[in-house]
Amino acid sequence: MNNVALPFESFGVSHKGCVRELNEDNYLVEPQTGLWVVADGMGGHDAGEVASASIVDHLATIGIASSAPDLRARFEDRLSRANAEIRGISESRGITIGSTVAALLAMDGRFACLWAGDSRVYLIRNASISQISKDHTEVQELVDRGMISESEARTWPRRNVITHAVGVSDEIVIDFQQGEIMPGDIFVLSTDGLTAHVSDAEIEAATVSATPQAACENLLETVLARGGTDNVTIVLVKIGDGGDGQSPRPDLYKAEG
Repeated sequence: MNNVALPFESFGVSHKGCVRELNEDNYLVEPQTGLWVVADGMGGHDAGEVASASIVDHLATIGIASSAPDLRARFEDRLSRANAEIRGISESRGITIGSTVAALLAMDGRFACLWAGDSRVYLIRNASISQISKDHTEVQELVDRGMISESEARTWPRRNVITHAVGVSDEIVIDFQQGEIMPGDIFVLSTDGLTAHVSDAEIEAATVSATPQAACENLLETVLARGGTDNVTIVLVKIGDGGDGQSPRPDLYKAEG
């Protein structure tokens, strides 16, 4: 893949669901800087929302990077600042708060996905969906150790206990995967409020032939129709085919939500 930029569309939605009183999720759609983020706060009351908002607010200051490595360095710097801020809030309130984060960075024909917690990043390529991120949860560790099966994990009593998050310790544990961007790629970022009610196959079916806005809205409608037991946030990024092979004009980039 050369460094020619590909056109893309992106969209995001967030909803408190049918059960929760507050929405502790936040998201960021910044195509101009090549950054998309979802964050799922935890801590109760308004604390979870504060944690996820801190992540999004700091990441929104990244600006235009000079290269893909610079973009990642800026991301890690802002996330570190958010972690320190959340730690300070936790200490002042005498409680532990934090937030998951799942992010897509895209620049110069390449992508990087970074995450902590159980918010996810999916890639749909050639009409086939794959989960790029790997949940930081107790149940995923049991699966990795061969102690329970994937089918048992879906109904495990403590399946939502996460093992890593931003703001819960001085050091942030972030995993990442990277690769080349291909024409037609679709990236889906979501908090666990989506995957609690919608299967991977259903996510694929809802996104492959729809616009990002329609796909996000249809997936959200499905979650709510099935009871929406948690906050739900969905961000979708669809890569175009590049047209004539030239770098697209800025007005070809569309971001809403």
